[in-house]
Amino acid sequence: MGFNPFTTPFWDEGMKVIYKITYPNGKIYVGKDLTDTIDYFGSPDSNIIEKDFTREQIRDFTIRKEILFESDDENEINRREAEFIRQYRSNDPAIGYNQWPKFKAYS
Repeated sequence: MGFNPFTTPFWDEGMKVIYKITYPNGKIYVGKDLTDTIDYFGSPDSNIIEKDFTREQIRDFTIRKEILFESDDENEINRREAEFIRQYRSNDPAIGYNQWPKFKAYS
């Protein structure tokens, strides 16, 4: 039979992912999606994000979603999410919007 783009999913439906969202100001959010849904963009605090943009900027707003890691093992995704947040420093308020794990500035 082969690949049919109208009946064959482009992704493995059992896959779980860690993703990175990049906002127009360059700040990022790292999260996980246990269903690998194409239109899921995480759950960052929108009040914090809104403070970084004017009303005019919000009128034409593009974000980018990158898949950083894939696995069919939910435990591995749960374990690795914090590693990616720390690696990308998305919990540093100057870099990203993650509120967890708490960012600790090093002197």
